[in-house]
Amino acid sequence: MATKQPVTARFHIPPADLTGFFTSFYAAEVAPDGASPLADWLHPEWGGLRIFCGATPESRIADQPPLADADLVVTGPSSAPLHFSSGTTRMWGLGFLPLGWATFVGQPAARYANTVHNGRTTKDFGHFVPLANALLKASDASPEDHFAIMEEFFRNGTPRFGNQDPRIQTIHSALIEPELPDVSELAELCCVHPRTLERLCQRYFGFSPKLLLRRQRFMRSLTRYMLDPSLRWIGAIDPHYVDQSHFVRDCRDFLGMAPSEYVGLDHPILAAFMIERKRVLGSPVQTLDVPPTA
Repeated sequence: MATKQPVTARFHIPPADLTGFFTSFYAAEVAPDGASPLADWLHPEWGGLRIFCGATPESRIADQPPLADADLVVTGPSSAPLHFSSGTTRMWGLGFLPLGWATFVGQPAARYANTVHNGRTTKDFGHFVPLANALLKASDASPEDHFAIMEEFFRNGTPRFGNQDPRIQTIHSALIEPELPDVSELAELCCVHPRTLERLCQRYFGFSPKLLLRRQRFMRSLTRYMLDPSLRWIGAIDPHYVDQSHFVRDCRDFLGMAPSEYVGLDHPILAAFMIERKRVLGSPVQTLDVPPTA
């Protein structure tokens, strides 16, 4: 008899009319084997929204106070790990691409960077409560029905905030180029002044251009290793690193620990999500998703 996996995940590609706003929609089940909750350290990513039916998780980014007892959880874009622990629960979620955050959240991304919030009690996220209620009311429906509820909500059930700056997609596309530029090259690629680039990145992406470029480089290395540990860290690190010590410094900045410490942790949630996400979407993590071209 096959052993039941503690985490199962299913990913759904948003339809064409919602392309560019979301990394993906997903549904998952968490079922710890025993009384202890399942825990993991999740890597830096774009902002996201998660809805829980069952045990509500405890979530904490870096040294921020933990959030518990919330069935609607909104996270801002992150440059630090999110510690996540949960008992048995069902979960629906999505990741906001920068254009999606600007469109459906409408708040400066830097204001919510590296923070976790109860969507029912935080005013700026209150318009997502009807989505949580609809999914929880239909909790026994099929995953296809759940994804349809999410699609309909973002088509017709929630406001869109303003006409979005086309430079969001231009900057995003430049950030995921294989040959990572430096900040001045990034500004030149995007045809904006460096000070304008700084302002746009803080507002729509949550961080400075320099940090975003560092995060991209680090996430490429991390995902290579997570998907193929046989590479070891030395075989996984991005060629843009000067040397291994340079990578170790970034690991401490973005994960809060040395590479050897991270390797020693169990990753039941992260591993399950990355493998299934890569199978369905072709990209193992949000930060490596390619934005659609206009």
